[in-house]
Amino acid sequence: MPQKDQENASAVDQELVLSSLELDQLAAAKKQRIPRRHLRRFEKLVLWSLRIYVLFMVAVVLYQIFAGTQ
Repeated sequence: MPQKDQENASAVDQELVLSSLELDQLAAAKKQRIPRRHLRRFEKLVLWSLRIYVLFMVAVVLYQIFAGTQ
């Protein structure tokens, strides 16, 4: 069976199983933790630069609001 068909079949099987669960069983199945992904150095750098950019832009907006009220 080709890989695409296997993925399709497993997705259909998973949907069938989830639809047959009772509410408390479904809630318990959804509570399973997903482990954190280990990011590479470049990905961490991009995320930290975005955080710094957001903080900088918040400061700019606050300054504009403060300057506009005077």
